[in-house]
Amino acid sequence: MVTNAIKNHKTALLIIDMINDLDFHEGKQLLTYALPAAKAIKSLKVEVKKQGIPVIYINDNYGQWQSDFRSLVTHCKDGDSLGAPLAQLLEPDEDDYFVLKPQFSAFFGTPLNILLEHLGIDTLILTGVAGNMCVQFSANDAYMFHYHLFTPSDCIASINKEENEQALKTMKQVNKADIRPSTDYHFPLQSNKKLS
Repeated sequence: MVTNAIKNHKTALLIIDMINDLDFHEGKQLLTYALPAAKAIKSLKVEVKKQGIPVIYINDNYGQWQSDFRSLVTHCKDGDSLGAPLAQLLEPDEDDYFVLKPQFSAFFGTPLNILLEHLGIDTLILTGVAGNMCVQFSANDAYMFHYHLFTPSDCIASINKEENEQALKTMKQVNKADIRPSTDYHFPLQSNKKLS
């Protein structure tokens, strides 16, 4: 049963590494699981936008320190990249935010925490790929920064179900994340844990 409504808490939706050409060894395998997650994230994004919740895209800079997010979107969406279906489903809106990251965590070496503070955010909905890597590393750092976490189980994907389920279990146990599927979300969000 869901209790303890988040009162006076401001939420942001983070979409991690879904704008991705999947140009790596296990890219095709990840796409199998990422495509259903992308569809769920798209539905969730539509709902959070109705609620005035900001959407922040987090993406690897692929070691390119002169990376441009809009060019990355175009490359993934319009090219013949394996990840084109993901980018087409989740193409950012003009009012969405974006942060490029050099490593797994959305927080490491990025201005994300400054942006979240500027927006007055204290609750995060983490979505994206890979659940057992970038999403989990981001959840670890978010937890250390004292954000309340929602990681909808239908909105993250890894290269196989077992690793994804283990990541969700870890985020629930270690990071105190609420891992209900996004279809169970009602706004304003409520958590099944007592918030400080």
